[in-house]
Amino acid sequence: MRIGGFLKHSLIDYPSLVSCVVFATGCNFSCPFCHNPDLVGDSPAPPSLWQEDHLEAFLRQRRGLIDGVVISGGEPTLQPDLAAFCEKLKQLGFAVKLDTNGSRPQVIRNLLENKLVDYLAMDIKTDPRAYTPHLVENQPPDDLLKSIDIIMAAAPAYEFRTTCVKPFVNTNVLRIILNHIKGARRYCLQRFKPKKILRPDFFDRLSTENNDDFLEELRKIAFRQVEECIVR
Repeated sequence: MRIGGFLKHSLIDYPSLVSCVVFATGCNFSCPFCHNPDLVGDSPAPPSLWQEDHLEAFLRQRRGLIDGVVISGGEPTLQPDLAAFCEKLKQLGFAVKLDTNGSRPQVIRNLLENKLVDYLAMDIKTDPRAYTPHLVENQPPDDLLKSIDIIMAAAPAYEFRTTCVKPFVNTNVLRIILNHIKGARRYCLQRFKPKKILRPDFFDRLSTENNDDFLEELRKIAFRQVEECIVR
């Protein structure tokens, strides 16, 4: 695994569990509102502090204190040794949560079939048909929809997440997303935080209004379509 960052302790990234967070480098998307811009693109090899052997030693010392490991990014499913990394974490006794953009459904399917992931969190950025050109050069919507179906059918626990930032999300877009995740266990509407994002210039002439009224309007549309809808 190419690890670009590591958070030793978190109470919010893995629902109901104390966790640490591993950030994989590289992403196949370039979302203007990305809050981990340092991990986008073909980042250089991580410093020795974040090599797997250092991480494994840390985790062995924290068994009994940490319940789970969150693998985030970047986009972890681009990592060729992701499955082996998840297997190592499971052998160490940790629950594994994967954060993904859903662009590689076969990777998600393989991880679930081999019981290497306990919790899946997939970001749905906007209408799956509208990712190109502002989020990614070429993203077939079918891949995103396959990932949604796989997660809803096979994940032991999961959530879908949407960062509520205009112009990518509005009431019409939300209804389109909900048509694809109807009946989902958990849907998270996330506040847009305009600090340290990939493309601040993208929003120079656009409204990024993200007030409580806007989020509550979206929540009222969403909560009847899924088992649980939260704003965070």
